[in-house]
Amino acid sequence: MNVTVYLGAYDGNDPSLKEAVQKLGTWIGESGNRLVYGGSKSGLMGVLAQSVVSSGGEAIGVEPSFFVEREFQFEGLTRLIVTRDIPERKAKMAELGDAFVALPGGTGTLEEISEIMSMISLKLKSAPCILYNHNGFYDGLKALLAKMIEQELSDEEKQRGIFFEESVEGIIARLS
Repeated sequence: MNVTVYLGAYDGNDPSLKEAVQKLGTWIGESGNRLVYGGSKSGLMGVLAQSVVSSGGEAIGVEPSFFVEREFQFEGLTRLIVTRDIPERKAKMAELGDAFVALPGGTGTLEEISEIMSMISLKLKSAPCILYNHNGFYDGLKALLAKMIEQELSDEEKQRGIFFEESVEGIIARLS
């Protein structure tokens, strides 16, 4: 299975998040699944790729050419796919994914996983979309989705396939 993971290119200030990223990467590598991600060596993205590769797994990076020109890519990638721009990168990552996981990250992570959530709502994707709610990181988004249902702007059927998990073990269980 190709597990597309969206996450930050910064380390953040919570050491337990880095440990969780390493744990997920190790599971991806040891389980025989493949990582699909943004391809960067920076921050949590680099930690994830390193843990997958160190565990014997495959890491497929998808980077726009302007990131490659700046040498942002992780050097140990199994495969690097270079795209023209960010929209093409997002489309390629969505195309390759059999499951989608958002770890804590910045605005890029939010934008990418929002697009996947929309595809799931529209039934354009039937893959699971999991948001890792590490220490309540996605509580606000979870509340917003509930508010959409409460105000009849969405419904449970539209949001079926979008999951919030509080632990890496929960993510692994949902993907297994």
